[in-house]
Amino acid sequence: MKLLLIPFLILFAANTAWLTNFNDAKKTAKEEHKFILLNFSGSDWCGPCERMKAEFFETDVFKKFAEKNLVLLNADFPRNKKNQLPAAQQKMNDALADKYNSNGAFPLTVLLDADGNVLQKWDGFPKTGVENFIEQIQQKIKN
Repeated sequence: MKLLLIPFLILFAANTAWLTNFNDAKKTAKEEHKFILLNFSGSDWCGPCERMKAEFFETDVFKKFAEKNLVLLNADFPRNKKNQLPAAQQKMNDALADKYNSNGAFPLTVLLDADGNVLQKWDGFPKTGVENFIEQIQQKIKN
């Protein structure tokens, strides 16, 4: 019985995982008829980014909503040398920042359609709870 659960658990984990490749996110969003939630973070220096991750993105209510509606994409910009991303990933993240975060806001969360068109941006840490954040996303994806 335990062996039968392993593929299910892997599939569930994959559905709530954050992608790091924009093309993969767009492909998945088109195939699964979902929207892309792009998050710009500074994992080793941005306190509000880590707070948003813990208080919003890692909650059960958000994960459940995201699994059904969103492809999650993270563009991380660590500062410490020991945390630097591979050059190819840095280049992809820089391209995303040029297109969607030219002001360099952190955290910045962007809701995109499957073609990469902006539907909504949230600059900084949301002042409302995760339920309200989800409601805002739902309003945009219903239109």
